[in-house]
Amino acid sequence: MSEEIQTTSVSNEPVENKKDERRLNGAKLWDAFKNFAILFSFVVNFVLILILLLSPGPLFTAKAQIAEPLLVDLDSAFAALGETNIVTLVNIEDTMPVIFDLPLAQNTDVILTAPVPLQVPATFFLPGGGGSINGVVSLNLPEKMTLPVALNMMVPVSTTIPVVMKVPVEIHLAEAGMGPAIEQLRAVFRPVTGLLQSLPNSTQELLSP
Repeated sequence: MSEEIQTTSVSNEPVENKKDERRLNGAKLWDAFKNFAILFSFVVNFVLILILLLSPGPLFTAKAQIAEPLLVDLDSAFAALGETNIVTLVNIEDTMPVIFDLPLAQNTDVILTAPVPLQVPATFFLPGGGGSINGVVSLNLPEKMTLPVALNMMVPVSTTIPVVMKVPVEIHLAEAGMGPAIEQLRAVFRPVTGLLQSLPNSTQELLSP
């Protein structure tokens, strides 16, 4: 049994050596690739920098004619937005409760819609000092008879009335709470505008101290 173990251990040594050789070769290939990638990136960046330095005209043109006017116009638009007034009409369609006491004091005429029976106590005086007789007078007020009436009362009123109107509304955005938000928008672009304006506008300014 000891002889078999020795034979097995001897046969494993070439396999482990092959694995080590493969790892070493892989590490060398990876190092070579990294060195090539670093060198390639350096060359590309160097070429781009040379192109920018040798032909900066389009960059200066884009800065002066596109970027700066765009940022200035944006800031002006935000500033004008804060001073904007919105004028519009608001349609209102609703019902409104009305509850109050209406004082009523006036003279008017009423018309009877049915006969009204009356019984009134009366005293009849006999002529020639013959004394007096107490009695009752019965009569009917006829239908459609007009009677004058004095009204003096409080009339309770409880109802709802429809409300339909157009109300003109004027809203100043800065006073309506938009002022801080507009200032934040302007503050976002101020650093970019300042940095862009500090850059040179021509090759002479770039080369001058």
